[in-house]
Amino acid sequence: MSLSTTTYKSRGQRVIRCDLCRLAKPHCICPYSPKSTSNAGFLLLMYDTEVLKPSNTGKLIADVVPDTFAFLWSRTKENKEMLAILNDEKWQPYVVFPQQYAQPEREVFCNEMAVPSGKRPLFIMLDGCWREAKKMFRKSPYLNKFPIAAFDPHLIDEAANTSRYQIRVAEENYQFATAEVAARMLAMAEEPVNAKLLDQWFDMFSFQYQKSVCQKNRGNPKALEDYLDFTEQKGIKLKATP
Repeated sequence: MSLSTTTYKSRGQRVIRCDLCRLAKPHCICPYSPKSTSNAGFLLLMYDTEVLKPSNTGKLIADVVPDTFAFLWSRTKENKEMLAILNDEKWQPYVVFPQQYAQPEREVFCNEMAVPSGKRPLFIMLDGCWREAKKMFRKSPYLNKFPIAAFDPHLIDEAANTSRYQIRVAEENYQFATAEVAARMLAMAEEPVNAKLLDQWFDMFSFQYQKSVCQKNRGNPKALEDYLDFTEQKGIKLKATP
């Protein structure tokens, strides 16, 4: 956030927000943040305009997956710290993007994957609107050597082919929020508990966010109850006592 060259001047700019979850302070969810572990990692390449948006869901990934890295995307400037992570031998990076955009010779894993022995999956998320994500995909040549991780929502469950993200309107039904996609990547990495945890954490964020805006709340009214039931059932501790 400190490196972003933009300022947030859209609707809700005068709302007093929590510095971490970016929700209006009366609706902050930070006390419910989970203490969790994961074998997977995530690297967020964030478009400059996306960083300060309170509605951004990429930050939710870091609450569930400790090894989450975030960098501002640049078409012209090389980020040595980011490249060092991508080239670290302990990681097997995957670019998370729809398979139809892959060149014929590029390796694609759809709905399941085989991580090389001794490595951990590192999912590279292009965090921005759909137009920005496509631009980052085309103009980041250092990502071309990595396989693509994609998913077909129709093959997951009947309700999964439509996003639950009501805060912004997507151009197409198959376009998902960053956190929703990340949850599916965790499922591909055979971490179903973390996948469900992130999905429910996303529901919490979405419902609480909509509480502070002048529109009908279309989120899950049982989001908090469902989340607390799940974390108790799985023995997941929270970072603070609500």
